Amino acid sequence: MKNLKYFISLFVSLSILISCNEDDSFDYLDNVAAPSNISALVSITQDNTGLVTIIPNGEGAVSFDIDFGDGTEEQTSVQPGEEVQHTYTEGNYELKITGSSVTGKTTVATQPLVVSFNPPQNLEVIIENDAAVSKQVNVTATAEFAVSFDVYFGEDANATPVSGNIGETVSYIYQNAGTYTIRVVAKGGAIETTEYTEEFTVTEILQPIVSAPRPPSRADEDVISIFSAAYTDVAGTDYFPDWGQGGQGSSWSSFDLNGDAMLQYINLSYQGIQFGSAVDVTAMEFIHLDVWTAGGISTIETSLISVSNGEQPVVSNLTAGEWTSIDIPISAYTDQGLTVADIHQLKFVGDPWAAGTVFIDNIYFYKGDILFDDGLLTNGDFENGSDSWIVGVDDSTSAPVVTEGGNTYYSVNVTTAGNAFDVNVSQKLEIIQGNTYTLTFDAWSDTNRSILAGIGLSAAPFSSSTETVNITTTRTTYTLTLTASDFGAPDARVIFDLGADVGLVNLDNVSLSIN
Repeated sequence: MKNLKYFISLFVSLSILISCNEDDSFDYLDNVAAPSNISALVSITQDNTGLVTIIPNGEGAVSFDIDFGDGTEEQTSVQPGEEVQHTYTEGNYELKITGSSVTGKTTVATQPLVVSFNPPQNLEVIIENDAAVSKQVNVTATAEFAVSFDVYFGEDANATPVSGNIGETVSYIYQNAGTYTIRVVAKGGAIETTEYTEEFTVTEILQPIVSAPRPPSRADEDVISIFSAAYTDVAGTDYFPDWGQGGQGSSWSSFDLNGDAMLQYINLSYQGIQFGSAVDVTAMEFIHLDVWTAGGISTIETSLISVSNGEQPVVSNLTAGEWTSIDIPISAYTDQGLTVADIHQLKFVGDPWAAGTVFIDNIYFYKGDILFDDGLLTNGDFENGSDSWIVGVDDSTSAPVVTEGGNTYYSVNVTTAGNAFDVNVSQKLEIIQGNTYTLTFDAWSDTNRSILAGIGLSAAPFSSSTETVNITTTRTTYTLTLTASDFGAPDARVIFDLGADVGLVNLDNVSLSIN
């Protein structure tokens, strides 16, 4: 069976090659990654027969080979979305699932399977509101002699249950917050099932749980700040002036998120900000603000108000449940005839009127280029050469850099693919366990390839939080959010592991900040 599959694949590949022009290149296939997140959804018929249904899945896989783990000599091959059935006797087994990519790269995953004709016992269920996704509920179930479980989330009596392997977590996003009856049914090879029911209150996230993006570093003369901890604000500014909004259903308050202050406008109809004195923004290019809403309001109107000739608005769309960064050109106001040499007020109007709450942070006018800020790092832009950057964890080494057109950056050419950590550049610094960090960097190559980037320990057990980043021949800025959930040390490090793929890797403007 396997040989037949490979002959067919070879025939298809040759057919493609023959049909292509001489100038066509398939070099890009070398950069196709091996499949990831290989697993299988497993269910068993509840009739004491031991008939198990297996549906494999995984990212980047075009086929799966299933080893049933019971001594069956021939593996079964299936395509994504297909299922395979196999009959077991009672016992403990280990499935082996091999996912194959279009180029033949493989990833193997194993998964335990318990086949028992006893009804599930000692069912334990954990039901939780998701900490980051509004109105999402996560359910985890464990039980002896169970293979899978179904969850009836109770929002729609006729809804199909959400299924998962026993011991795993399934999720569901409700349309509305409220109290629902959640029923969990654990299933094994026996006809009898075991159930658990709970009245659960589904909550809606009504306020941001993370701060708005950190404003970039700019020269003092390039910024006029109204409300932002990153810059010096215009003195004497009133963020909650009473313009008679009480009769329009709007109110306001300050909001503090772990020490990060922001403005909160409740049931926003309209709200204004009164500057301590009028400011001349004719030399500025944009006004910036970050806005968060749970929903209700779909757009926000931002008006500049001039002492001499009134106000003009610009409308911006909002995305519920996340920060929307808004940059409005000053020309959008001057093109409407507004004089911007004497701006003394801002006004915000919600649409629909008084239908939702907004949180606003980082209000400032700006112009010109961003000054590079490496945050917690030293020499993040490599302008001091290799200073503070090392190879691996060896403090005596210096990372390779090049200077081109007056700009210095890290550069290494990987000629042989191996372990990702075989080629590495790091900078040691303190990482505090439990904190979340933002890592930004510029990267580019002479080909399309992947790298690993993140934070971690510089000594055993080398715990880390990293992500795979696919870089290209175009210089691109990448941003990663990383949590040091189970590690931390005074001499931890920022990590770039580069050895898994061949090709050039260039890095510049590396910055690490704590969220």
